[in-house]
Amino acid sequence: MLAGCTPWPSDFAARYREQGYWEDRTLWQMLEATIARRGAGVALVSGDERITYDQLGERIARLACALAGTGLKPLDRVVLQLPNGPEFVYTFFALVRIGVIPVMALPPHRHTEIRHFIGHARAVGYFIPDTHRNFDFREMAHEVALQAPTLTHVFVAGTPGRDQIGLAPLLERPRLPGDDRLLEERAPEPDEVALMLLSGGTTALPKLIPRTHNDYIYNTRQAGRVAGYGEDTVYLAILPMAHNYTLACPGILAAFANGGRVVISPGTDAETVFPLIERERVTLASAAVPLVTNWLNSTVPERCDLSSLRVMQNGGARLAPALRRQVEQRFGCIFQEDFGTAEGLLSIVRLDDDDEKRFNSSGCPISPGDEIRVVDDLGRDVLDDEPGELIVRGPYTIRGYYNAPEINEQAFTADGYYRMGDVVRRRDGYVYVEGRKKDLINRGGEKISCDEVEGYILAHPGVKGACLVAMPDPVYGEKACAFVIPKPGESISFAELVEFLLSQRIAKFKLPERLEIVDEFPISPAGKILRRRLREMIVERIGAEAGAAG
Repeated sequence: MLAGCTPWPSDFAARYREQGYWEDRTLWQMLEATIARRGAGVALVSGDERITYDQLGERIARLACALAGTGLKPLDRVVLQLPNGPEFVYTFFALVRIGVIPVMALPPHRHTEIRHFIGHARAVGYFIPDTHRNFDFREMAHEVALQAPTLTHVFVAGTPGRDQIGLAPLLERPRLPGDDRLLEERAPEPDEVALMLLSGGTTALPKLIPRTHNDYIYNTRQAGRVAGYGEDTVYLAILPMAHNYTLACPGILAAFANGGRVVISPGTDAETVFPLIERERVTLASAAVPLVTNWLNSTVPERCDLSSLRVMQNGGARLAPALRRQVEQRFGCIFQEDFGTAEGLLSIVRLDDDDEKRFNSSGCPISPGDEIRVVDDLGRDVLDDEPGELIVRGPYTIRGYYNAPEINEQAFTADGYYRMGDVVRRRDGYVYVEGRKKDLINRGGEKISCDEVEGYILAHPGVKGACLVAMPDPVYGEKACAFVIPKPGESISFAELVEFLLSQRIAKFKLPERLEIVDEFPISPAGKILRRRLREMIVERIGAEAGAAG
């Protein structure tokens, strides 16, 4: 395995093979099998372009050979920062086919993060669009390259800048004698690192998560089974494809593995998404809390034929039970909560679960090989239905971050369990998420779950979005501050909010003790609310108020 990565112990690896979790195939071989079976079937839809599996395979082969011709070698690392589009799919598979390891950057990442990814991974290549959402990536690539001695190639989807290489000519490269042998010689081993994902990164620069072909194929296939994927699946890719959720949980890779179809959405707003569901007869869409909230506040869904939509998934952060019910009522589909981490574990609600599990839980682990424990601060297992930190190991959960020994000592137990940092309760094998350990507010010893209180606030008919964070207090240490986005045309006062929450019969110590009305929340590149920024905002406001008061 690539130096700087932690392999699974040999006895665990043998067990995972014996139990059929690891197939000893590469991601390209997974797609290749589908191409052989579904060649003339449509694999990818982008605007008016409809790309068959045969065309997909041919374009990947041409690009793979062209990239090998530029000097990229097996185990080289490159940063892949392409937005959703066919070029992303071609490039991702071309790289993993020749054993080059993409670091999966997201389109909103900028200079600081990109410099970190290139420097930490010692990347030799960088893949970008020319422009995207009014930002010129070529100029950023040029500036970053001046400080990145390992970076030798910048590849551009669109018009390249100075000393940059256009992807279009590489995709148009004709097949040459010897290409098949070249591709065979460059084929990676299934145990090798296929790609590097990014850790959440809401409190610090993201860490690099090495995923092997074996573990990522199992991740993909098993998640697809739980979500009911098949050849008739039409998956709508809305969030960034470079994110683990959209890529393989189950995402686009599960659609390709099962011979289904991926439809790329050009936007995330209801005006774009729901007409596309109608036009392409989409069967499954995966979203996140901010998107679901906006869609539920739109009148567009009622104007569209959504009869093809079977499942709507939510991932990244827990969706409140009241909103889950609204998804099923408004969109006429099954709601499926998808909880997990790029480091591995996926816990997904089953499609045939009862209302209690579907609307309140975060599902159960997708694999019989997942070993999960819920522990207290001393690492002792807690009883069922008692809160504790979720720790996990299994056939698709990593054993260490890339080249980060000091972080690994804190993030993993001595016997290989990954500390997820999520506070959960376990009941009848299902996981009930209460929030991140760092998202618990300690009010004089009483612990307040931000996730729980947010769920109550979101039930208010005038509230569009809610986020609860800790604010400093000289007596209690911390108190709760609620940031709220009202629905259009609505207003809500602090007194009204408290009165509403009391009607929900929650404990008084959980009540927010300050209300801040905002138009929007700060969002991370992965689509998560940046609670750290909100905490900083309230600290600044309290400080300013104290200064004004003398």
